[in-house]
Amino acid sequence: MRHHLYNPKFEFVVEPMSFNKYTDRELLQYCLGATMYMPGFKDFTPKILNNSMPGLTTIVLCFEDACPEEKVSEAMENVHHLLATVTAAVENGTLESEKVPLIFVRIRNLAQFKAFGEKLTKQEIKSLCGVNFPKFNAENGYEYYAYLQYLNERFGEILYGMPIIEDPVVAYKESRMTELMGIKKILDKYKKLVLQVRVGGTDFSSVFGVRRGVDYSLYDIMCVRECLSDIINVCGRNNDYVISGPVWEYFRAPKELMFEKLPDHGLEDYLIRRKPLVNNEIDGLLREVILDKANGFVGRTVIHPTHVKFVNALMAVTKEEYDDACQIIGTSGGVVKGSGGNKMNEIRPHTNWAKKVYNRARAFGVIENEGAYVKLFAVNE
Repeated sequence: MRHHLYNPKFEFVVEPMSFNKYTDRELLQYCLGATMYMPGFKDFTPKILNNSMPGLTTIVLCFEDACPEEKVSEAMENVHHLLATVTAAVENGTLESEKVPLIFVRIRNLAQFKAFGEKLTKQEIKSLCGVNFPKFNAENGYEYYAYLQYLNERFGEILYGMPIIEDPVVAYKESRMTELMGIKKILDKYKKLVLQVRVGGTDFSSVFGVRRGVDYSLYDIMCVRECLSDIINVCGRNNDYVISGPVWEYFRAPKELMFEKLPDHGLEDYLIRRKPLVNNEIDGLLREVILDKANGFVGRTVIHPTHVKFVNALMAVTKEEYDDACQIIGTSGGVVKGSGGNKMNEIRPHTNWAKKVYNRARAFGVIENEGAYVKLFAVNE
């Protein structure tokens, strides 16, 4: 799998790297990008076999919120079938392995996780990258990861876990830090099995009875912003864990995105100053992804296929950022002038930033400048 295959003619300064579930975790954790959730009972197998969504690199088949309780058994059967069919197609040569997205399941609870896990086969697990743990907290987290470790040992395979921090006890100010420190202890114990930390902006909003409108960012909602800030503070120190951004709920992307004329100015000039670019729904998504990057998030959850290329395009790194990152990583200490001659690169305090940018560049590629973001996503699939 590789990012931006929906736009094969785009010329990168540095091409994005290929990846699969067996890619080294240090890189793979940056590669998920736009991670699309869909109900587990929906048959997504034909779309994978036909490569009908070349821009989609990561999917989550959900047994929880997106799946009514009465359909959980049907969903599990569907996912078992999908995994077995995809593996068989790769093994018999009818599907190229590099065109298989990273596939995860979002379990409902520990009992359902074990019911699903007990029916997993060696064939199925080859196409399964990992498991998302909803409402992850300091009480259920150990059991989730203990069973995940058991599955890894049972099959001699790699299955990652991705906690979703969205529990009300994290939303409540008086319990948040104690809970987050408890979660961090679990993650540190099972660090090799933690691929990303995910966050639930909709669940946090629900606790406070708020919902951001299409013209607002989640970072404008103070109580939710504080939750996200503290998660970054605890789990994002020294790049300990890659943390992905929460879902954007609005979509109205036209099937054809034809720009009569590409914008003359940088992307942020349009979005931050609220000049119309695509439409309200997509502009809002792009604006929030820019703020994600500014705050240290990498990738995000998406619930609509039209969001995928916009999120992944904005994860690409500009040449100036990349050159600065390489300069910082390759310099032993002190202070040097940035590659663009317009900034100070102070080696020690900028190293964590540089490592994150460098890994994003490996995953999503390097583009010439900010104007190239639009050229990357402004194509029809």
